[in-house]
Amino acid sequence: MELFKDSFVLAIALPAYLALIGLEVVVSHIHGRPYYTLKGTATNVGLAVVNIGLDLAMRGFWFAALARAFQFHAFDLPGGLVYWATLLLLQDLLFYWLHRVDHASRVFWAVHSTHHSAGEFNLTVGFRPSVLQPVYRFAWFLPLPVIGFRPEDVLLMYSVTQLYGVLVHTRCVGRLGPLEWLLCTPSHHRVHHGINPQYRDKNLGMVLIVWDRLFGTFVPEAEEVRYGRPGPANPLRVILAEWGAMARDLARHGPIATRLMYVFGPPGWRAAPAPSPGDSP
Repeated sequence: MELFKDSFVLAIALPAYLALIGLEVVVSHIHGRPYYTLKGTATNVGLAVVNIGLDLAMRGFWFAALARAFQFHAFDLPGGLVYWATLLLLQDLLFYWLHRVDHASRVFWAVHSTHHSAGEFNLTVGFRPSVLQPVYRFAWFLPLPVIGFRPEDVLLMYSVTQLYGVLVHTRCVGRLGPLEWLLCTPSHHRVHHGINPQYRDKNLGMVLIVWDRLFGTFVPEAEEVRYGRPGPANPLRVILAEWGAMARDLARHGPIATRLMYVFGPPGWRAAPAPSPGDSP
């Protein structure tokens, strides 16, 4: 039961999210704004189903790993408001660095790119996951049970923050005044999904935007956000697209350092072309 406590939270919240999606569809239709496409929404649902299946398959392993880490906990933490607020703060900080690595290293970007390949921005994109991330996601949160946070609470808090993260995937909510200084808002997250050069790899927080402000990755929404072209509609092609591109780069002849950069270097990294024989030294 403890293992799936967070799943009950998700099940309870799902009807409310479906209602919000329906409302967003109606509002965008009334105002003649093409926020939704049938193909894009169907792909989002398909990717979510694959992700849920993988998450359930990995759940027992990661709960056991968190429980094992908890055996070495440094503090016996009491429950209460301070406990939950501290867990939220630390888990959101660890997620920021998980998300930052997703954007900084190509092998992790190959996983995370499924979320960014939508080419549109609406609440169903919030359910479009980094499909393969359940394989390694909770490794980032192993320090939490070592501190003294119970494994089932770590899983629960992650689900709660994910539910918040879905809500910021909307173009129907403007700026939220003073909350823009503290929380990751729809305005901030629209920037994160933008392909505008100044918006790339910015606003990486899940719940709090303070980490981006502290670590230099914050950019406010200024010019209109552009979301790029949609990727393939077939979920399997979406999942494998960046892995295939990586394999093609690795197939090129080159030294081991170059091949390693194609895997672990920044997304989009390319080796400098070799000088031609006629070039001046």
